[in-house]
Amino acid sequence: MAKAGTCPICGKPTMLAHKPFCSRGCVDRDLLQWLGEGYRLPAGPASDEEASKDQPRGGDGLDSADNDD
Repeated sequence: MAKAGTCPICGKPTMLAHKPFCSRGCVDRDLLQWLGEGYRLPAGPASDEEASKDQPRGGDGLDSADNDD
């Protein structure tokens, strides 16, 4: 972690216009990290119960009960 008054990306002194960063370039690099999911918390594998919660159920219009043919 960077000291107070230094850019968390490169360590240079911060500029008031870009605080807590030193420049527009470091602001953009930080944004790209967020957008590219570079900032993540490590997690273990999901249990089967958690994985099934993430999967959609029905609602896709392909239910066999809806077919009258």
